[in-house]
Amino acid sequence: MSGDLSRPVSAFREFVSGAGLLGRGLGLVLSSPRLLLIGLVPALISGILYTIALVMLIRYLPDLAALVTWFADDWAEWVRGLMRVLGGLTVLGSGVLLSVLTFTAVTLLIGDPFYEKISELVEDRFGGVPEAVDISFGESLRRSLVDSLKLIGISILVGIPLFLLGLIPVIGQTAIPVLAAAVGGWLLALELTGVPFQRRGRRLRHRRVVLATRKPLTLGFGVAVFLTFLIPLGAVFLMPAAIAGATLLARKALGRPIEITNTAPL
Repeated sequence: MSGDLSRPVSAFREFVSGAGLLGRGLGLVLSSPRLLLIGLVPALISGILYTIALVMLIRYLPDLAALVTWFADDWAEWVRGLMRVLGGLTVLGSGVLLSVLTFTAVTLLIGDPFYEKISELVEDRFGGVPEAVDISFGESLRRSLVDSLKLIGISILVGIPLFLLGLIPVIGQTAIPVLAAAVGGWLLALELTGVPFQRRGRRLRHRRVVLATRKPLTLGFGVAVFLTFLIPLGAVFLMPAAIAGATLLARKALGRPIEITNTAPL
């Protein structure tokens, strides 16, 4: 019986520990204006593009709500109105979910050399990467593009059923957002750890297997990032911290130390 209780307690501690990695990443970035500046440039570019897209989505939200609830056109007015509201919330929620997931992938592509530098500096502080593989910039960019496109595709495939489930009254506004945060957090963790795994010559399939061995830890980090990215401009200003935290997550999942060994300024 005690063993059954210890497992969920241990999983919860791992989850909290994973969430704490984002805080540690933020601490590292705030202690170094250099890291903050390096990471903000590509995030700001993506932020401008996604802000324009979000404004357009909100502008046409009533039309989109009517489009996705076409089946209610002949229903009683008050029921049709309720379905329009639920449809609008579902469209907006799905758009936000996809924007959070694709924002990370797009920003990582735009800022590949920037985030590679942040991750490298963080790794150096915690003991470096003895098993690092030398990959040319062109090959690194190609791999990042392929892996990012795969994750964007997965995000869209996941977003479709979540969108449909979101149309269900009550469940769509309670259970589905929680499920979306968990799924979104997992996908974000996969995206953000791409840089430290690539440094070791490992692709998406490798990090998926490695992170699966530390699911509570990975979910804790990913969900923390997902929730903070929902804050207006959170994804822009916290992207450098998310990269630093993801580097620590990768090290921990791979059994590497995350205690500071190099105290030189980042």
